[in-house]
Amino acid sequence: MPAVVIDGRRISDEIKAELQVEVARLRQEGIVPGLAAVLVGDDPASALYVKMKAQACDKIGVFSDVIKKDNNSSLQEVLDLVMQLNGRDDIDGILVQSPLPRQIDEAAVTRAIEPSKDVDGFHPFNQGLLLAGRPLFEPATPLGIIELLNRSGNSPSGKHVVVLGRGFLVGKPLAAMLSVKSEYANATVTLCHTGTRDIAAHTRRADIVVAAMGRPRFLTGDMVKPGAVVIDVGTNEIIDPAHPKGKRVVGDVDFDSVKEVAGAITPVPGGVGPMTIAALLKNTVKACKLRHENR
Repeated sequence: MPAVVIDGRRISDEIKAELQVEVARLRQEGIVPGLAAVLVGDDPASALYVKMKAQACDKIGVFSDVIKKDNNSSLQEVLDLVMQLNGRDDIDGILVQSPLPRQIDEAAVTRAIEPSKDVDGFHPFNQGLLLAGRPLFEPATPLGIIELLNRSGNSPSGKHVVVLGRGFLVGKPLAAMLSVKSEYANATVTLCHTGTRDIAAHTRRADIVVAAMGRPRFLTGDMVKPGAVVIDVGTNEIIDPAHPKGKRVVGDVDFDSVKEVAGAITPVPGGVGPMTIAALLKNTVKACKLRHENR
């Protein structure tokens, strides 16, 4: 029997509906959560992501401010902008959309964000708290994945999870978050990467596989244990002459072969992507509440 397709859009909408109620309650108290998105350059994918995030904010009642800088902006100009946003009372969360132009040191920009407004969860301070098991803000995509697993009836608790990819944005933080002793995680985690010998030997033993390697259709059906849950984080653009645009987006999972073996699988698009935005909104509302509680 083909795998159950996990609908990330539906689960994301559930989270947004919950947040909308929470934001309405805050607004009754005169508190409006605010998110600033900084877009540097003219990358079409980045512009689309920022637009989607702003639309999601508007839908649940969060104030959003999209600030665009041209492709020739200097590191200092971006740092100055971040410092201004740190001081703005109407902004609770700051995100600087990746990728940035080559002349801008992304790590320096991340460090400049006030940790209490770092709703992406990438500041070294927040990364340290995450590894200590006392997170302030968890990175949006890993947080979205854990929400997706739990809300779809696929709790990772007590399961063997194999994470493919040791990237800073997904793999490393997700491995740490899944291993935390809590009702939402509590998994045994194996982190595989380009230096791992015989990756398939690990994935075939996994109850849950999360593919975040950035390699199109890397995980195939013969690499998956029957009935396993497969979460596809990849967004890879490939040439496809049959497509009207001559190209299309595929994940890190070979969907057609894996769906015949797995018990549940996320699609691309419509799986992890919507959950990332929902998690970002969740962090923004949390930042707002924490800021006002501490006054």
